[in-house]
Amino acid sequence: MRPPVLIYRDRLLYPSETFIREQAESLERFIPYYLGARPQPGIETPPERTQFIGGAGSIGRINEILFKGLHLSPLTMSRLRRIRPQLVHAHFGMDAVEAMPIARQLRVPLVVTYHGHDVNQSDEATAMNRRGRRYLRHRHKLGRVSSLNIVVSRNVQRDLLARGFVNRNVFLHYIGVDVRKFSRDSTAPRQNIVLFVGRLVEMKGCEYAIRAMAALQQQTSGMRLVIIGDGPLRSSLETLARQLNCHCEFLGVQPPEAVHYWMSRARVFCTPSVTAKSGNVEAFGMVFIEAQAMELPVVSTTAGGIPEAVEDGVTGLLAPEKNWRALTSHLHTMLTDGVAWKKFSLAGKERVARYFNLEKQTRILETKYEEVIEAWLSRGVEKSPSTTEETATQDEMAGQFVR
Repeated sequence: MRPPVLIYRDRLLYPSETFIREQAESLERFIPYYLGARPQPGIETPPERTQFIGGAGSIGRINEILFKGLHLSPLTMSRLRRIRPQLVHAHFGMDAVEAMPIARQLRVPLVVTYHGHDVNQSDEATAMNRRGRRYLRHRHKLGRVSSLNIVVSRNVQRDLLARGFVNRNVFLHYIGVDVRKFSRDSTAPRQNIVLFVGRLVEMKGCEYAIRAMAALQQQTSGMRLVIIGDGPLRSSLETLARQLNCHCEFLGVQPPEAVHYWMSRARVFCTPSVTAKSGNVEAFGMVFIEAQAMELPVVSTTAGGIPEAVEDGVTGLLAPEKNWRALTSHLHTMLTDGVAWKKFSLAGKERVARYFNLEKQTRILETKYEEVIEAWLSRGVEKSPSTTEETATQDEMAGQFVR
């Protein structure tokens, strides 16, 4: 029987967070269970292995408030003890603060993955909401309590260490993508399409993709921009596109299958991220890896961890942040030079297979899980109290762990 691990995310799960489910479901030596404060329309997790602290209606909301304020949720903790997780793995620093009392009550180690904005965003911006303020109050404690702090890029690693975290407890780990799933439909013809995928917020830099494409379309006909994603800047970006006479389509949020469709047909992927005024910057950018796995060359910027995801001059071309003229030049190269495009396309697929294969990366994660659990037990930490369900089969436990 595979030992259970508990995956915690405050909201299960936003549409952009497929990587959390993909990593968890690719575990082979452990079985993932999911815990969230409340459901979030977007990415579904297996219902038989998913539990919510809160829920619909006033009772669910009260339960969530009691848990976050006083760490009281007897029903939730009772269900968690039945499955006896070996560790709690929280995604994002703010969520890890909420997961600390869960790990403490279960008497298991806490693993945290930092994905970017929970590290590189300024404290002033983080303090704009209640969860952020709570995170800031407990951040140093979190660094001491957590058994392992995982960072998704060297850029995030540098920023986390600058926050006072101990180097020996910080582990750089790229999540990776399923290279079998992110495999291009070879029957789909490539078209002169530049594809943007991302939230329509300052950090994603959609404005610069529009400006670059408007300039390119004045030079070369038949090129179009397809924008997948939504956000607070959509209206202003649509206005900008009309003002610049940029031929583009705003498709809004799309399911993963639709993103795959467009990645198979586009000729260039362009999400030219920038450093936001809040300090928030692209930590790594899983979507860049997904594009390269689909043999889609990338044109982007040198912001944050993007140079780790895209090898400049090998799998894509990177421009300085906000330099839309350089982006225009790079897009022109990718769209008009067939020999260069083919070289970038093949190199991107090979690099993802070598360094960012989800299966390989998850085996590394499982080894770290085992090391953390062994070290925790060797310290003589008391395990969770036994229950009458201790000898139950995994299926029986799963049946008890429902929404």
